[in-house]
Amino acid sequence: MATPPPESKPLESAQGCPCGSGRTYGECCEPVLQGGRVPATAEELMRARFVAHVANDFRFLHFSYRPSARQPFVEPKGTPATQWTRLVVHRHEAGAIPDLATVDFSAYGTEDGREVVLHEKAEFARENGAWIYTRSLREGPAPFKSAAPKAGRNDPCPCGSGKKYKHCCLAKV
Repeated sequence: MATPPPESKPLESAQGCPCGSGRTYGECCEPVLQGGRVPATAEELMRARFVAHVANDFRFLHFSYRPSARQPFVEPKGTPATQWTRLVVHRHEAGAIPDLATVDFSAYGTEDGREVVLHEKAEFARENGAWIYTRSLREGPAPFKSAAPKAGRNDPCPCGSGKKYKHCCLAKV
């Protein structure tokens, strides 16, 4: 039988921000979560959304997610199974147009006494001057890309036989 997670305690302005920025909560995500400041970048919104998960601020999560932002907010019942503990932002990239961006991140937490990780590449859009989370582009790490160049048909075979690749290992692939 799963035990419910402990209630999260309120975040203090002077404590380190749970998003891992290295700044205090009061200088980092608190103004964004309380509506005093609009996130300047998609990464800043991602960090604030993570802290909202830590603090169980479901209202902020609801209104910063495009599919639910225009719907009325209904407070969820119960507490989430995962207690989020830390965030690692791997990459923040501008999109093909200025109002799109992606953030590749890993969010760590505990669930039933075990550490869990959510690795995601998320898409964000700027609407009316404010960033909003639109969708997950990928869950899990980025696909592996080989650094070694592929052998061409007429190149020497990489197996070292001395034959051309097309007469040796190409047929075996």
